[in-house]
Amino acid sequence: MSTIDVNGTAVEVDEEGYLVDLGSWTPEIGTALAKGDDCELTDNHWEVINFLREYYEEYQIAPAVRVLTKAIGKKLGKDKGNSKYLYELFPYGPAKQACKYAGLPKPTGCV
Repeated sequence: MSTIDVNGTAVEVDEEGYLVDLGSWTPEIGTALAKGDDCELTDNHWEVINFLREYYEEYQIAPAVRVLTKAIGKKLGKDKGNSKYLYELFPYGPAKQACKYAGLPKPTGCV
């Protein structure tokens, strides 16, 4: 296991950078995880991250990209519920990268 520094506190992450203790997530940790990928989080990023956290709380699973795209389309509208929009925000893979910043486990089906 490795750690990242968040406001002077060491936070444990696995070898792929996902949070080890999901319950310890804070928006500051999400921002630090994104900075590690040279990603500056905007309101649009946070909209997806918060959506994922709510989804995980309800279903106890991190959605794969197809499920994520469809669910975001239902909740936030077709202009945001499409792969092009999500890949612009999270170029390393919307489900994988967004779940990482949201402090969730890697979605099933993601390599």
